[in-house]
Amino acid sequence: MKFIYADAMDFVDPDFDFANDRTSEGRIVQWDDEYPHEFLDRAPYDGILISRGVVGDVQHQGKYTLPQMMRFRREGARKFIRYAEDKYPGSLLFGDCGAFTYRDQKLPPYTPVDTIQFYAEGGFSHGCSVDHIIFDFDEGSGRSREEMPDATLERYDLTLQLASEFHAESKRLKSFTPMGVIQGWSAPSMAWAATQLVHMGYDYLAVGGLVPLKVPQIHAALAAIREAIPSRVRLHLLGFGKIENLAEFERYGIASFDTTSPLLRAFKDAAKNYFARDPAGELSYYTAIRVPQARENNKLKAKARRGVLNQETALHLETIALDSIRKHVTGKLSIEKTLDNVLAYWKALNWREDHDEASQQRMLLKQRGIYRRTLKDQPWRNCDCRVCREGGVEALLFRSSNRNKRRGMHNLHVFYQHLLAHRLSA
Repeated sequence: MKFIYADAMDFVDPDFDFANDRTSEGRIVQWDDEYPHEFLDRAPYDGILISRGVVGDVQHQGKYTLPQMMRFRREGARKFIRYAEDKYPGSLLFGDCGAFTYRDQKLPPYTPVDTIQFYAEGGFSHGCSVDHIIFDFDEGSGRSREEMPDATLERYDLTLQLASEFHAESKRLKSFTPMGVIQGWSAPSMAWAATQLVHMGYDYLAVGGLVPLKVPQIHAALAAIREAIPSRVRLHLLGFGKIENLAEFERYGIASFDTTSPLLRAFKDAAKNYFARDPAGELSYYTAIRVPQARENNKLKAKARRGVLNQETALHLETIALDSIRKHVTGKLSIEKTLDNVLAYWKALNWREDHDEASQQRMLLKQRGIYRRTLKDQPWRNCDCRVCREGGVEALLFRSSNRNKRRGMHNLHVFYQHLLAHRLSA
């Protein structure tokens, strides 16, 4: 099962100054920054997925700036993200349209013809057909076509129509492997869509619409799809975020999946910010210690405007918290005194005047236990990735983008090593 990382312009400044929270002097975004495969000692994935919706174009703004988008189209994907085949042999480059980016539009903004051109010019190894995301999903056998809203049926039929046109057009170029995207509102509707895609000539299908689904729903969809299509047809999971349950889905003959989950959890998860592997070889997690920049944190600025917290006091608490953590890891301050100082800042950030004192004290006590585990175990000392070697405890500070994305890159490293170990033991 190949791990394809879904990139969304995730890179770090390799010369970021942790002590002063500053990027390197004269830094040019993206040009001077490094992607995970550049920053780490080895690429932490088997391939990269780039969505057309993320790149954008003149008429549809993506995450790329206009100059970046134009350079991407001119140079091709591999050169733009510095992921050359000769440097990363056997690496894959997947493309899709990024259906979530145009989910509110009646029709996709792209056609099969211009999407094929995008894949061909970009040098992609695999390209997904144009699809339109369906958010409804019924449990069990689901509703029949006659029971479905017209808007859902229009998206369903349009996705299949566009896939048919995409496959026919892709035969002319043969520069990449075409992948037919499955959308549906139930397991049976997805299975029927899969059979239609196979009849069109696809031998690699991408299962879409998985992001909002629960694990039992994904099982139902994949079981129905696999039963409906030949075993020779490969399956890819688009936007698969249930990484803890990945092993459960091997039974369906999954060839590949894409996700950003390990990186995103570094700064979007409430608790699972730092990945580790326990003695049994299973994934475990630590919570990053939140020490936000006082001058930039919206909560603190709002409190300052209301007169609840003096900004100079916040800056003082921030400095003490950071100094305490750094002193503790060098053996110069006890863990309990460090926690006192860290939580004094945490309290200034999170205490609510309109909440009762007892419940907030319970929250404070719980947070103390969570942070004590992180500081006591010091998990960065057991990791040999570049993030932990160079940053040490800085990798466990929930603070600026450069720190947070470094922690995300560490997570990619640990997750990929976990997958490689699982492959070897299988």
